[in-house]
Amino acid sequence: QVQLVESGGGLVQAGGSLRLSCVASGSISDINAMGWFRQAPGKQRELVAAMRGGGSTEYGDFVKGRFTISRDNAKNTIYLEMNSLKPEDTAVYYCNAGRGWPPHDYWGQGTQVTVSS
Repeated sequence: QVQLVESGGGLVQAGGSLRLSCVASGSISDINAMGWFRQAPGKQRELVAAMRGGGSTEYGDFVKGRFTISRDNAKNTIYLEMNSLKPEDTAVYYCNAGRGWPPHDYWGQGTQVTVSS
Protein backbone atom coordinates (compact mmCIF):
# COMPACT_ATOMS: atom_id res chain seq x y z
CA GLN A 1 0.00 0.00 0.00
CA VAL A 2 0.96 3.58 -0.64
CA GLN A 3 -0.12 6.53 1.45
CA LEU A 4 -0.28 10.01 -0.04
CA VAL A 5 -0.57 13.22 1.96
CA GLU A 6 -1.18 16.53 0.22
CA SER A 7 -0.57 20.00 1.55
CA GLY A 8 -0.41 23.56 0.27
CA GLY A 9 -3.97 24.32 -0.70
CA GLY A 10 -5.73 27.48 0.37
CA LEU A 11 -7.38 30.70 -0.71
CA VAL A 12 -5.68 32.93 -3.25
CA GLN A 13 -6.71 35.85 -5.41
CA ALA A 14 -6.97 35.51 -9.17
CA GLY A 15 -3.56 35.87 -10.75
CA GLY A 16 -1.84 34.50 -7.68
CA SER A 17 0.19 31.35 -7.12
CA LEU A 18 0.12 28.26 -4.95
CA ARG A 19 2.42 25.30 -4.54
CA LEU A 20 0.95 21.94 -3.65
CA SER A 21 3.03 19.13 -2.18
CA CYS A 22 2.35 15.42 -1.93
CA VAL A 23 4.45 13.07 0.16
CA ALA A 24 4.32 9.35 -0.58
CA SER A 25 5.06 6.64 1.94
CA GLY A 26 4.67 2.88 2.18
CA SER A 27 5.32 0.62 -0.81
CA ILE A 28 7.08 3.23 -2.93
CA SER A 29 8.37 0.53 -5.25
CA ASP A 30 4.77 0.06 -6.46
CA ILE A 31 4.82 3.53 -7.99
CA ASN A 32 5.69 4.16 -11.63
CA ALA A 33 3.86 7.44 -11.98
CA MET A 34 2.42 10.20 -9.85
CA GLY A 35 0.17 13.07 -10.58
CA TRP A 36 -2.52 15.54 -9.69
CA PHE A 37 -6.21 15.49 -10.49
CA ARG A 38 -8.85 17.97 -9.48
CA GLN A 39 -12.59 17.97 -8.99
CA ALA A 40 -14.79 21.03 -8.89
CA PRO A 41 -18.35 20.92 -7.51
CA GLY A 42 -20.69 19.32 -10.01
CA LYS A 43 -17.88 18.37 -12.37
CA GLN A 44 -15.95 15.22 -13.13
CA ARG A 45 -12.49 14.63 -11.79
CA GLU A 46 -9.91 15.70 -14.36
CA LEU A 47 -6.20 15.33 -14.90
CA VAL A 48 -4.15 18.36 -13.98
CA ALA A 49 -0.64 17.00 -14.42
CA ALA A 50 1.18 13.69 -14.15
CA MET A 51 4.74 12.49 -14.32
CA ARG A 52 6.11 9.11 -15.32
CA GLY A 53 9.00 7.45 -13.57
CA GLY A 54 11.30 8.49 -16.40
CA GLY A 55 10.35 12.12 -15.95
CA SER A 56 8.04 12.72 -18.89
CA THR A 57 4.95 14.74 -18.08
CA GLU A 58 1.41 15.32 -19.26
CA TYR A 59 -0.85 18.25 -18.50
CA GLY A 60 -4.52 18.94 -18.83
CA ASP A 61 -5.42 21.16 -21.77
CA PHE A 62 -6.63 23.91 -19.48
CA VAL A 63 -3.19 24.28 -17.86
CA LYS A 64 -1.73 26.15 -20.87
CA GLY A 65 1.71 26.60 -19.34
CA ARG A 66 0.48 27.92 -16.00
CA PHE A 67 1.26 24.85 -13.87
CA THR A 68 4.41 22.78 -13.43
CA ILE A 69 4.72 19.33 -11.91
CA SER A 70 8.03 18.35 -10.36
CA ARG A 71 9.41 15.82 -7.94
CA ASP A 72 12.06 15.26 -5.32
CA ASN A 73 12.87 11.56 -5.30
CA ALA A 74 14.93 11.83 -2.13
CA LYS A 75 11.85 13.10 -0.30
CA ASN A 76 9.31 10.88 -2.12
CA THR A 77 7.48 14.09 -2.89
CA ILE A 78 5.83 15.62 -5.92
CA TYR A 79 4.89 19.24 -6.31
CA LEU A 80 2.44 21.23 -8.35
CA GLU A 81 3.44 24.83 -8.88
CA MET A 82 0.38 26.80 -9.98
CA ASN A 83 0.70 30.31 -11.37
CA SER A 84 -1.76 32.76 -12.91
CA LEU A 85 -4.59 31.09 -11.06
CA LYS A 86 -8.15 31.71 -12.21
CA PRO A 87 -11.45 31.38 -10.37
CA GLU A 88 -12.23 28.35 -12.55
CA ASP A 89 -9.21 26.59 -11.01
CA THR A 90 -11.18 26.36 -7.77
CA ALA A 91 -11.45 22.67 -6.89
CA VAL A 92 -10.27 19.93 -4.59
CA TYR A 93 -6.86 18.82 -5.82
CA TYR A 94 -5.93 15.18 -5.35
CA CYS A 95 -2.50 13.62 -5.49
CA ASN A 96 -2.40 10.14 -6.97
CA ALA A 97 0.08 7.43 -7.76
CA GLY A 98 0.26 4.01 -9.32
CA ARG A 99 1.80 1.56 -11.72
CA GLY A 100 -0.26 2.44 -14.78
CA TRP A 101 -0.80 5.57 -16.83
CA PRO A 102 -2.31 7.87 -15.95
CA PRO A 103 -1.74 6.94 -12.32
CA HIS A 104 -4.88 5.91 -10.46
CA ASP A 105 -4.15 3.19 -7.89
CA TYR A 106 -3.63 5.35 -4.82
CA TRP A 107 -5.20 8.67 -3.87
CA GLY A 108 -4.60 11.30 -1.25
CA GLN A 109 -7.36 12.90 0.79
CA GLY A 110 -7.39 16.03 -1.33
CA THR A 111 -6.60 19.67 -0.64
CA GLN A 112 -8.94 22.56 -1.36
CA VAL A 113 -7.81 25.33 -3.69
CA THR A 114 -10.05 28.38 -3.87
CA VAL A 115 -9.33 31.25 -6.23
CA SER A 116 -11.26 34.44 -5.63
CA SER A 117 -12.03 36.93 -8.37
